[in-house]
Amino acid sequence: MALNTLEIMDKGMRCLTEGMGIVEAEQFISIILREKLDYTKWQRDFYDRFAAGEVHANAIEFAKKHPYNGPAAQI
Repeated sequence: MALNTLEIMDKGMRCLTEGMGIVEAEQFISIILREKLDYTKWQRDFYDRFAAGEVHANAIEFAKKHPYNGPAAQI
């Protein structure tokens, strides 16, 4: 089931505030708005720093340390 805009915004804010705290989350949002971020370019620049296969290896390691125990999604 697809989330509506309000649900996505709520989920995103929870991720930001839980990961960064409320002050840094607000600063992050301010920077995004002020800089008119080109998300595609930002992602490319970010991931270009990693060696081939490094992101995949990190994802596998993370998944092993943090197994998903929630209910399976109904599609």
